[in-house]
Amino acid sequence: MKIGFDNNKYLETQSQHIRDRIAKFGDKLYLEFGGKLFDDYHASRVLPGFKPDSKLQMLMQLKDEAEIVIVINADDIEKNKVRGDLGITYDLDVLRLLDVFRSRGLYVNSVVLTRYADQPTAVKFEKKLKENGINVYHHFSIPNYPTDVDLIVSDDGYGRNDYVETTRKLVVITAPGPGSGKMAVCLSQLYHEHKRGIQAGYAKFETFPIWNLPLKHPVNVAYEAATADLNDVNMIDPFHLEAYGKTTVNYNRDIEIFPVLNTMFELILGESPYKSPTDMGVNMAGNCIVDDDAVCYAANQEIIRRYYTALCNQTKGIDNSDEAYKIGLLIQQSKLSTDDRAVIAPALKKAEETGAPAAAIELSDGKIITGKTTKLLGACSAMLLNALKSLADIPENVDIIDEAVIKPIQRLKVDSFGSSNPRLHTDEILIALSMSAVTNPSARVAMEQLPKLRDTEAHSSVILSDTDTHTLKKLGIRLTTEPTYENKRFYRK
Repeated sequence: MKIGFDNNKYLETQSQHIRDRIAKFGDKLYLEFGGKLFDDYHASRVLPGFKPDSKLQMLMQLKDEAEIVIVINADDIEKNKVRGDLGITYDLDVLRLLDVFRSRGLYVNSVVLTRYADQPTAVKFEKKLKENGINVYHHFSIPNYPTDVDLIVSDDGYGRNDYVETTRKLVVITAPGPGSGKMAVCLSQLYHEHKRGIQAGYAKFETFPIWNLPLKHPVNVAYEAATADLNDVNMIDPFHLEAYGKTTVNYNRDIEIFPVLNTMFELILGESPYKSPTDMGVNMAGNCIVDDDAVCYAANQEIIRRYYTALCNQTKGIDNSDEAYKIGLLIQQSKLSTDDRAVIAPALKKAEETGAPAAAIELSDGKIITGKTTKLLGACSAMLLNALKSLADIPENVDIIDEAVIKPIQRLKVDSFGSSNPRLHTDEILIALSMSAVTNPSARVAMEQLPKLRDTEAHSSVILSDTDTHTLKKLGIRLTTEPTYENKRFYRK
């Protein structure tokens, strides 16, 4: 992938910009962290060169003056809400984030349960956190939030919430996902700090949309595609335009809530420190793009990937929204088509030729490798082997896994595990390849090529099993699939 983003410049300029914002407010800054703090794979896909942990690395430069507070909506705990990219529930992700932050030497000791109402699962989760030495605080629903400002900014509103004890100048408020209540926690803390005579401020670190890119720039459109299920829409910030005469980009929720926020700031602080939603932000990502063409190409690919994901979710019955329709409109507005994704046509052509599921992968040099279904291998397993052989310059007619290695695995699947499908999944074929590498030099060379599959693009003519999907994701392969199943079974796993 062609690099379009200067990650080192980003780490330097972003940390300094946050330091400048801390200095503006004096005693303390509450920084709302939007998006993923640790593993921002969306940003790494649309800004090639951006590292998934860039924001965490940036925060590491401020770790001596920062502490982290994790926020989770108690209703999300009760509903077992799942983080789509990792496939784990929000409460488990809180535990994961605690481990990650602490392993990096960052100070994190508090979790806030928002919209708390003694939900049984949330109560159990709180007990688990406390048993492990984590401070837990409760924030409650406020009637007519966020419109009844007089109630919100009162002892019966924010005043009912627990005050989160913090000790450092920079307090980072993060969460497993959207809708957790990060902004409300920040404002509630401002209310409590003001009552205690502490001069505290608020800022927002939201990577997307990027405020100093055009409204219809592919990176900003890709953000709309990623949040189509949340009904987010990018907009010109009218408050910024009126105050400064400059066109900047924000999104509808922040623009719609800004008049209310402004009133809250005035009630809490005496006057508002900001004239626009854009003013609240501290994001410097737009200043670190070094190749706009590379970034535009990557973002357009993300839009198409999001479209296929939405179509497949509809087929699976896990999405009842009009997400696919919305992203389809974005594709039309961006003058894109599925033909712009190079792996789709070869995968469908191979499936048509063979009358069975097929897959295709585009390697880093632009070469496209296909895989077909055989009696031994599923299409994606065959695609993986063919790609590794190509990368290792192994002739196509050379077998790098002996059939004698595959047969016992098939017998284990069918005879012992009761599987009706004897073909090897991607994880199984990689295990077979690693076994063969002990005695087969070609297999060993093929195994060494696995890192080169990261950030490649692939497409399957059918929806894959969870096993294949997760294996390809672990390898860093960016997968799309046709929104159709190989067969019409009711039960799938």
